[in-house]
Amino acid sequence: MGIKTALPAAELGLYSLVLSGALAYAGRGLFEASQDGAHRKAFRESVRPGWEYIGRKMDVADFEWVMWFTSFRNVIIFALSGHVLFAKLCTMVAPQLRSWMYAVYGALAVVGTMGPWYLLLLLGHCVGLYVVSLFGQPWLCLGVGLASLASFKLDPLISWQSGFVTGTFDLQEVLFHGCGFTVLRCTSFALESCAHPDRRYSLADLLKYNFYLPFFFFGPIMTFDRFHSQVSQVEPVRPEGELWRIRAQAGLSVVAILAVDVFFHFFYILTIPSDLKFVNRLPDSALAGLAYSNLVYDWVKAAVLFGVVNTVARLDHLDPPQPPKCITALYVFAETHFDRGINDWLCKYVYNYIGGEHSAVIPELGATIATFAITTLWLGPCDVVYLWSCLNCFGLNFELWVQKLAELEPLSQIETSLSEQMSRRVRAVFGAMNFWAIIMYNLVSLNSPEFTDLVAQRLLLSGFPQTTLAILFVTYCGVQLVKERERTLALEEEQKQDKEKLE
Repeated sequence: MGIKTALPAAELGLYSLVLSGALAYAGRGLFEASQDGAHRKAFRESVRPGWEYIGRKMDVADFEWVMWFTSFRNVIIFALSGHVLFAKLCTMVAPQLRSWMYAVYGALAVVGTMGPWYLLLLLGHCVGLYVVSLFGQPWLCLGVGLASLASFKLDPLISWQSGFVTGTFDLQEVLFHGCGFTVLRCTSFALESCAHPDRRYSLADLLKYNFYLPFFFFGPIMTFDRFHSQVSQVEPVRPEGELWRIRAQAGLSVVAILAVDVFFHFFYILTIPSDLKFVNRLPDSALAGLAYSNLVYDWVKAAVLFGVVNTVARLDHLDPPQPPKCITALYVFAETHFDRGINDWLCKYVYNYIGGEHSAVIPELGATIATFAITTLWLGPCDVVYLWSCLNCFGLNFELWVQKLAELEPLSQIETSLSEQMSRRVRAVFGAMNFWAIIMYNLVSLNSPEFTDLVAQRLLLSGFPQTTLAILFVTYCGVQLVKERERTLALEEEQKQDKEKLE
């Protein structure tokens, strides 16, 4: 109930006003904290000179972001530009060979950055999983794939395999960890071969799939069946307006990069949490904004990475996985992920396979445990990852338990007695609480357990009831606005489908 129900415009206007004011107030607190802490001794390593002509320093605490746009920037531009150029030439001259061009160019890029022995190592994993796929047993393919993944995540095998990397490229240690994507791609190939034995995929198909350069080192993962069907089109045709959308996506990526650069000159959201004494002096509103902004930044980083890669993939006539859903629009664990490609892979081969329709408690519990066990292996087993996996596994199951409880008497009868608008308001209250559970559970891995513990104590314990209720009300306003947006999009989609049926 209440999902497709509109709320009064005045009520939504009030929610917008409250949310805007709260964000501005929290932002002001973070800005003042960043100014006060700019010269602290604890900040010296990660707050470096930035816009010196106006006296602004820059937060450089995120190694990945700094790497992408300093030491790795020219390499990214050169490699992807070369890929686009050769892909265009091949499409014009010999479109039937474009998949081979992708693979050859990607393999040469791997040799140039990581050395020939690393290429042979990956070929060994590819050939091994290809041979396993010939047996036609999905459980065997998945088991060997996970064992192969573990060899890149656990010592002593990871240390032994890293010895295959040769050359002097500065970022080899970072790029080596991208080999996990090769294993997931090979596993996808093996499982699709088992699911469709009549199609008889070859080793060449696997190599074309694995060595597609835009996806090779950092993803996203595109399951083999989707990639193969799209790259095999001899004369692909772009939908109307596709080039405009590609240019718009590229422009948005550039704007996001510039926005983050500006933001880091005024808000030191990644450095501040490293000094817990300083954090403890922040007002509650600024602390809540700091926790929220850490997750928003991680989403922006993923959106930029996948936005750039997806722009190139769409130029190659592919339909890649979309960037993750914005954290601001998330209030259920079932939609929470920071890598849509990995999420699609896990859902297709593990979560949906075990959990079915995700309506029964026991199968759902088994599906989530299996999914997060593989996710733990993918991220690299350690105490923080174990904690993150357990918390999110619990959150996903707890949602289903609450849903099942709400379907029982007398709760279902109580909701039936409510108006649709009131039902939507009640659900938004639970959505607000769930939103902060998502933030806390993911803040553990994105920042640190110590910072998460401090935030929880300040906002839930020492700040109760004033701070707790105030933050929940602001979040409730945000959830209602997100629901309104979802309702509008759903109505537009229904109208579009009705129009297509009439035509």
